[in-house]
Amino acid sequence: MSLTAGIVGLPNVGKSTLFNAITNSRVEAANYPFATIEPNVGVVEVKDQRLIDLSELFQPERTIFTTFEFTDIAGLVKGASNGEGLGNKFLANIREVDAICHVVRCFEDNGITHVYDRIDPVDDIEIINYELQMADMASCENRISKVEKKALNTKDKEAIFEYELLKKVHDALGRNVNIRSLQFNNEEAEYLKQFHFLTAKPVIYVCNIKEDEINEPDTNRFYLAVKEYAEKEGSQVVPISAKIEEELSDLSKEEKEEFLQELDIKRSGLDELIAKAYKTLGLETFFTVGKDECRGWTFKKGYTAPKCAGIIHTDFEKGFIRAEVYTYDDIMEYRSEAKLKEAGKIRLEGKDYQPKDGDIMFFRFNN
Repeated sequence: MSLTAGIVGLPNVGKSTLFNAITNSRVEAANYPFATIEPNVGVVEVKDQRLIDLSELFQPERTIFTTFEFTDIAGLVKGASNGEGLGNKFLANIREVDAICHVVRCFEDNGITHVYDRIDPVDDIEIINYELQMADMASCENRISKVEKKALNTKDKEAIFEYELLKKVHDALGRNVNIRSLQFNNEEAEYLKQFHFLTAKPVIYVCNIKEDEINEPDTNRFYLAVKEYAEKEGSQVVPISAKIEEELSDLSKEEKEEFLQELDIKRSGLDELIAKAYKTLGLETFFTVGKDECRGWTFKKGYTAPKCAGIIHTDFEKGFIRAEVYTYDDIMEYRSEAKLKEAGKIRLEGKDYQPKDGDIMFFRFNN
């Protein structure tokens, strides 16, 4: 499963510059509103150091990293849900993403225009949140109009269930409350997935700050304001210098490491963003290894072994017998599977086993 995220924000906050950096592509990043007209989609490999280490150990013919897909849409403005600016038609392009990366500008620079001629990231966030809420409101009202008559005039249980659930969502949106802030039971949460509501998605606030503040973001008052706002709604925050990320994207691995050391940064903003996205979505990684291929696989925490096997191929899940499992830490210590067996570090796990992050797995199954 590939992780997908939609990049949103006001015009001219650094969205396209960030997109250029994380995908190493070159979409237009001009200093004027609505430089992005069509949605841009890019895929970046998640350079998991553990997989790099495993590949150095097993020397496979190929190494396949997990991927992170980003969709960058046109900048939204106040009134987008009513057609202002480029309107909200581009929101359809991010309805099926796993998470939303909301980019906000957290620096002052008279040479870079702001669509509202001021720097207030929290206000920027609330503008975008309102437009996303209004887009969800329109979708909700459209569906309610189709199910309301059946729910009120018949005893159809599913229609009643859907109507009452959507009314709960509609009422919250009317109070400017994001759907992700509401409490749902498992049945309700599963049912809501089909509607792809934007404000139901987890959000990560990406604070674009100046490069000389990146190793001490807490000195930036705009970043602190966003951090406080995000903590209240239980969201994640990542400080990034889009300019630095773009420079890093052009460097080799060695040059990148040297550059980060010079800046006194432990890891890049992109690596931090991916880590926060995995945490937000409850995602982890297991590995398959061998002479032909070493590969990372993204799975949802709590998946069973057969469910993880199904990520590789549906036949693996259907015919699952058991899984041979050992850990990344153990193979790095013992350096070979033969020595792991001698030490009793390779386990056989059944259908109820829930894989852990960093597990290395080999699935046995019936054809």
